[in-house]
Amino acid sequence: MSTLENRTESGSIKPGILHIGVGNFHRAHQAFYTNALLEFEDQANWGICGVSLLPSDKKTVDGLRQQNLAYTVTVCGRDGIDKVYESGAIKELIAGYEDPKAVIAKIAAESIKIITLTITEGGYNLDKQTGDFVLSNEAIQHDLENPGSPKTVFGFVAEGLRARKKLGKGGLTILSCDNLQHNGNTAKKAFTAFIAAQDSELAAWVGQNVTFPNSMVDRITPATTEQDKERLNRNSGINDQAPVYCEDFIQWVIEDNFIAGRPAWERVGVEFTDDVSAFENMKLSLLNASHTLLSYPAFLKGYRAVDQAMQDPDIVTFVRNFMDIDVTPYVQVPEGTDLDEYKQILVERFSNRAVSDQVSRLCFDGISKFPVYIMPNLLHMIRDGKDLTRVAFLIAAYRHYLKYLVDETGQTYQIAEPWLTTEDKQVIASEIPNRFLELSAFKSLDLKSSAEFARLFAKFVKEIKEEGVSRVLQTVLIKTESFQLN
Repeated sequence: MSTLENRTESGSIKPGILHIGVGNFHRAHQAFYTNALLEFEDQANWGICGVSLLPSDKKTVDGLRQQNLAYTVTVCGRDGIDKVYESGAIKELIAGYEDPKAVIAKIAAESIKIITLTITEGGYNLDKQTGDFVLSNEAIQHDLENPGSPKTVFGFVAEGLRARKKLGKGGLTILSCDNLQHNGNTAKKAFTAFIAAQDSELAAWVGQNVTFPNSMVDRITPATTEQDKERLNRNSGINDQAPVYCEDFIQWVIEDNFIAGRPAWERVGVEFTDDVSAFENMKLSLLNASHTLLSYPAFLKGYRAVDQAMQDPDIVTFVRNFMDIDVTPYVQVPEGTDLDEYKQILVERFSNRAVSDQVSRLCFDGISKFPVYIMPNLLHMIRDGKDLTRVAFLIAAYRHYLKYLVDETGQTYQIAEPWLTTEDKQVIASEIPNRFLELSAFKSLDLKSSAEFARLFAKFVKEIKEEGVSRVLQTVLIKTESFQLN
């Protein structure tokens, strides 16, 4: 097997972007675009300095370091044809758990003009009911009181900006690349709330010198298992310690609000706009919401790969009904977009066997995903008196998934919900079905106040427990078909 080299390595390319959260998605999406852009000589100041803050990232960090930060991206086509790209966009890689002062110094460096983030939906530390930044968090309290030795992304960024201000290095842009509606506004709320609580002078400087554009990102990128690594390296003929694979679809739409300059990403397919709202609403309410919709019923039916679940006609029909009946009436379609084609492509993307995304990844951290992907649309549906069957079934399946830890094939599993509160755990343990509607994920909307939703939910809780999710899903589809005929 051949070895990797960082082919873009030369003295002419310098990091102008600092990225926090060097995971698979970043490397298959933002770094993928940037790698293509670095082929242009006049873009040599836009390399990436990657930052990992979590010790759990050590395996990826060590693998990248072994190969001079280069890695492969295997793009899996829906036509069955895979293409392998070698990426060298990451020019430096700093582990905050090893050398926190190096992270702070890099944020303060004059060459850094943009901080990009993939810290997950739950990483912004906002209360799911009020939307306020949670200052009482133990790690946040540590960073507020010990600014020189931060533990959280907020503490690191604040200390870096403080040094930047002191050194007179000018402002920069913080660009969220997470799947959140109005993710730039969310990032601004979180970071400015932390900084205001820690340092009022810095908060005033940030207000004048830091921008937070909204963006919409899209590319299905599964986690890479050891078996995937062996397969990818065998197929590519390259010995890669940190390979990534992803689907062939890719999209990035960004609000053009960069205070210190930006890369010419439009040359490689990124779309810039004054308002990303229509793009992000369409993507979050169709792709991400549909992922959440299929995840728990599919997992409980015994499926572990998304493409396998999408071979089940009941799952496919359930997803299409949700898209067409529940979501489409509330989608603001971006100019030039064919919504029917977009939905059909989504089904094809979910069914892409070469990507083989994990259902467990879609199930991960539902407590953070429901408020973003499901609740906004559900609010409109309840307000307008729409049929609540499919969403009530979904939330009943979510309760079953959290509570019983065994699927209908008899396979046991563990849940991955890092943001569950003590109250959430008590709600899950309760034998009173509708108490589950008090879960923190649903507090933006009092679901018990909708008599129809509460009735349907309690009905599905009982039926799933007694009959299994497969049988109950069939009754949901039969009801939908009957409703459409009438």
